[in-house]
Amino acid sequence: MPNFDKNKKFEKDDLDERMIEIARVAKVVKGGRRFQFRAAIVVGDGKGKIGMGIGKANSVPDAIRKASERARRDLHFVNLSDTTIAHEVLGRVSGARVLLKPASPGTGVIAAGGVRAVLEAAGVKDILTKSLGSNNVLNVVKATFDALEQVKSPAEEAARRGKPVKDLMPFWERR
Repeated sequence: MPNFDKNKKFEKDDLDERMIEIARVAKVVKGGRRFQFRAAIVVGDGKGKIGMGIGKANSVPDAIRKASERARRDLHFVNLSDTTIAHEVLGRVSGARVLLKPASPGTGVIAAGGVRAVLEAAGVKDILTKSLGSNNVLNVVKATFDALEQVKSPAEEAARRGKPVKDLMPFWERR
């Protein structure tokens, strides 16, 4: 696992920030409805560290600022295998399911919406995805995070199985 100092403060330029959603949400109170804005943002360094934040405020800029701060505090490390992931995974959150499959170099990111934003922020360049079940944007993004957390490092898995790393890699990396 690479060296990752959790106490290090990231500068604005270090992380790639991607807007997932801005929505107007309402709370029903005695006098009627109170409207606020909800912003969802994904940040990543393009090398395997990603985070997601959701912010709510009375104005859009404040909601975006809150979401950005929360995303920077909530950084997770993802095990990448060169430009893709090491194996197929299925992430689940509520009714949303996201299938991630490794792809050969040159394939690109075959994904849309929030899934694409998460994968590009993480630094994945070649991957195949399929969103199954619910198309709720926040749940699909959370399911993508769940799937990426399940990805195991080829070196750690090879050590656990007592095999060489080469035997666990996809066919295009065995050459």
